[in-house]
Amino acid sequence: MDLNGLPRVPVGDWVDAGVDWLTDNLTWLFDGVSAFMSALVGWLEAALLFPPALVVVVAFAAIGLLVRSWKFGLFTLASFALIVSMSMWEAAMSTLSLVLVASLITVAIGVPFGILAARNNGFSTFVRPVLDFMQTMPSFVYLIPAIVFFGIGKVPGVVATIVFSMPPAVRLTELGLRQVDKEVVEAGEAFGASPSRILTRIQVPLALPTIMAGVNQVIMLALSMVVIAGIVGAGGLGAMVFRGVTRLDVGLGFEGGLSVVILAIFLDRITSAFGERASKRTSR
Repeated sequence: MDLNGLPRVPVGDWVDAGVDWLTDNLTWLFDGVSAFMSALVGWLEAALLFPPALVVVVAFAAIGLLVRSWKFGLFTLASFALIVSMSMWEAAMSTLSLVLVASLITVAIGVPFGILAARNNGFSTFVRPVLDFMQTMPSFVYLIPAIVFFGIGKVPGVVATIVFSMPPAVRLTELGLRQVDKEVVEAGEAFGASPSRILTRIQVPLALPTIMAGVNQVIMLALSMVVIAGIVGAGGLGAMVFRGVTRLDVGLGFEGGLSVVILAIFLDRITSAFGERASKRTSR
């Protein structure tokens, strides 16, 4: 009984009991997920670090040139060369691998859930408060069960990042599909197209700009969460920033933060470019 006369509701005790049960009974599942994600992140990180840094920098610049413009390609070349010169290259590639793996898994889960929510009002009603909960819960809270289930390292960082960045993928996929002109869908039905064909040939292509906006938001949230996950041993630029904070090393913290900004700008512009292209194709 608290000072207001209301009985205490032991929500925290219930959560602890649930976590203990999961830990005792689903260890095999957590070990499998951990092994899979660890191998995936390790493989991608090794692939990014295998060539000389300047070769990868030039490749990123070429991507920027092809996807956007020569100005962005030049900016990419200069900014990633700066990361190399600050001795942040390995940490940046570690962070990039974590972001890409977490984003790919998030999109692979979130987009189908968004499609299901767009086609089923009952599921949409159910999933909306769940997404609100996921989006408003402080990001640090996700690290606690991730550490309990997967220990210290990169895997809990990836798992926490997936949970934290999931809502935009679901929400914007559902929004894009619901905004598709019903007359276009009815025209497809009139021509005898099956529901799956209408989805893949009409609804998804027309909703692609909004879906790509969701992918962009997923990547940005993943990048912010991966930096926070550096606190629990995920490494990368998050570890550099955290080290700068704990040591009151302003220079190290600024270099790590600047590298994060460069990665964020690069990923944002690339995904935005794909969204703009999808929008132009849709308008045609």
